[in-house]
Amino acid sequence: MKKKTSYTFRKLINDIHLWLGLASGIVLFVVCLTGTVLTFEHEIKDFFAEEFKIEASNKKIAVSSLIKILEEKEIGFVTGVTVPSGNLEPYVFNIKKDLKERRGSKVFVNPFNSEVQKVEKTSADAFLFSMFKLHRWLMLDTNIGRPIVGVSTIIFLILSLTGIVLWFPRRVKLKNFKQGLKIKFNANWKRINHDLHNTLGFYACIFIVIMGLTGLCWSFEGYREGLSTVLGTKVFNRSSVKINVDKISSDKMLNVDKLIARANQTLDYKGELSVTFPSKRNNYYSFRKSDEASFSPVFTDKLYLDASGKVLAVDYFKDKPFNVKIASLIKPLHTGEIYGMFSKIIYFLACLIATSLPVTGTIIWLNKLKKNKKKK
Repeated sequence: MKKKTSYTFRKLINDIHLWLGLASGIVLFVVCLTGTVLTFEHEIKDFFAEEFKIEASNKKIAVSSLIKILEEKEIGFVTGVTVPSGNLEPYVFNIKKDLKERRGSKVFVNPFNSEVQKVEKTSADAFLFSMFKLHRWLMLDTNIGRPIVGVSTIIFLILSLTGIVLWFPRRVKLKNFKQGLKIKFNANWKRINHDLHNTLGFYACIFIVIMGLTGLCWSFEGYREGLSTVLGTKVFNRSSVKINVDKISSDKMLNVDKLIARANQTLDYKGELSVTFPSKRNNYYSFRKSDEASFSPVFTDKLYLDASGKVLAVDYFKDKPFNVKIASLIKPLHTGEIYGMFSKIIYFLACLIATSLPVTGTIIWLNKLKKNKKKK
């Protein structure tokens, strides 16, 4: 008679990993596949966007003059502008047809000849928006889709942790560890498939965990609020800075060109500068600038000036408390933008591996079923 094998802890972990993986496989495949595409969302949009060539000729036209030209052409109300660091790049103006609009639109302007090009949506924008809706709520009603994606993300986190446990060899030897770190391509296809799941899953695990923990902020409001409590600062804090600005006489007001020069003098480094003009809600100029020499393009400094050029506040990213930095980096940590192209490539590969895991895992399960049938 055959001896009955005891139900070990490893067997329990294996069953949790197996059945949770099978239950969530399709959703995880869709979420990871769309995440892989969205890693290079901006690059894809730029590739399919209409080209706007700029050639240097004479001096650049002042921003204040370009604003007047846009108003004369009745394109809309200018609410802000982004001045690039490169010489042969267009200025990007934020335009609203009606000041009650929430976001408005953008136009490119050639700073040398004031040529205007509206930023038109392409087929790539429609495709990527579909990917976004699939990624966030599976193109279902948001009240249904978001929780499904959220629960699947929690399952993926559990799969990652149980996968690491299963990756560790039963016998702790250096030789056994080495086997789990490489793919044996000269073996049969079943072994290769197993190694693709086991080894690639191990390498991608840390990035999957980071993407999962940050991604839950969009799925569950309670999770986001709980994380805010843990960090001691609000996650996705979009509230504007409250600054009391005294009334300034018209003779002391500076034009936008002088204010931009003042901002660049305060934030004294090369980089893209974005300006938001005063509104009914905030009667001051808001500037955002990122250091071109910095390893991360998302480390942004903020500056606030009144119409006379007086510095109201300066918010340097490097001076922020650690918890505030983490809270402000939730989105770039999730999307892979945290360290620019370097981290995007790593996230792309990690997402690609994550997309393959439900497939390779299902194949492993099917192979085991066939093997058990043959034994019987």
